[in-house]
Amino acid sequence: MASKREQILAAIKTSLANTTGVGTRIYRSRAEPMARAESPSLVLEFVTDEPTVNSATYLKIDWTLRVRIVVVVRSQTPDTSADPTVESLHSKVVNDPTLGGLAIDVRPATVTFDVIEADQPAGIISCEYEVDYRSSYNDLST
Repeated sequence: MASKREQILAAIKTSLANTTGVGTRIYRSRAEPMARAESPSLVLEFVTDEPTVNSATYLKIDWTLRVRIVVVVRSQTPDTSADPTVESLHSKVVNDPTLGGLAIDVRPATVTFDVIEADQPAGIISCEYEVDYRSSYNDLST
């Protein structure tokens, strides 16, 4: 069975279906460059996963998973062009703060913006979220 972290990432990816402007262009940890025709698109990746052993929940680990959802757009005004996609993905991520029972809470963390020179200006909007969840001490899948 997959770790709870991978289950959570899969649930987030599923929740992002039909994000405004993206269609099926939702990727996990994509490293390849994107062609102009592939934007706007989303790239989902995890940034950190911080454990806390809580003596009150013996044999359990409380985790804070930081997830990054990157919006890639091509436009003369990429921040403006990406706004409907960012708004849509945010609604989808925070709609169910338990992610179908996998998490304790989901909350927004940081949003950053970069412009990259390309054949047409590209915008990279990184939307980060923190996901609190709990696993067994000796089994990361439960």
